[in-house]
Amino acid sequence: MSTESSVAKEAINGVRTALGIAGVLSLIVGILILVWPGRAAMAVTAIVAIYAIVGGLVYAGLGIFSKSMGGWSRVGHIILGILFIAAGIFAFFNLAATTGWFATFIGVLVGIIWIVEGIVSLTTLNDAASKGWTIFFAIISIMAGIVLLFSPILGVAVLWWIVGISLVVLGIIQIVRAFTFGKKSV
Repeated sequence: MSTESSVAKEAINGVRTALGIAGVLSLIVGILILVWPGRAAMAVTAIVAIYAIVGGLVYAGLGIFSKSMGGWSRVGHIILGILFIAAGIFAFFNLAATTGWFATFIGVLVGIIWIVEGIVSLTTLNDAASKGWTIFFAIISIMAGIVLLFSPILGVAVLWWIVGISLVVLGIIQIVRAFTFGKKSV
């Protein structure tokens, strides 16, 4: 076997392994979201809280140990670090309430984004190749955004289920791709 073909085979095996691992992880996370949506959401909130604490430590460390920053920049980094750490710790004190708040925040944010996206679509109507589809998209986007603004928790719950279903489907597809990647078609 030549060196080139062994390198190619190793590359194919590496891609297959990556596809398989990604597929299995997607499948597991999707199933967890569908079986325990509340606990999975709390786990995501905990990850965000951990990120806030780690980010806060980094900011505070930069402010304390940096030799190249000016005085106000260092103070700003330290204050920002303390705020991030406090937010992360606060989130852990009542993870369920923080998860509810986080879901509401995401729902309102997505609702606003969809409304703005619909309005922006309408402003580009003169340049649109298909005015009918652009108007249809804008109306659906604005209506979906309004629904999310009036019921952000319900909207996020539906979006969370869609994420779970998508992860299961994509995980299965990735696993199948892992077994078939690099095989010659007949």
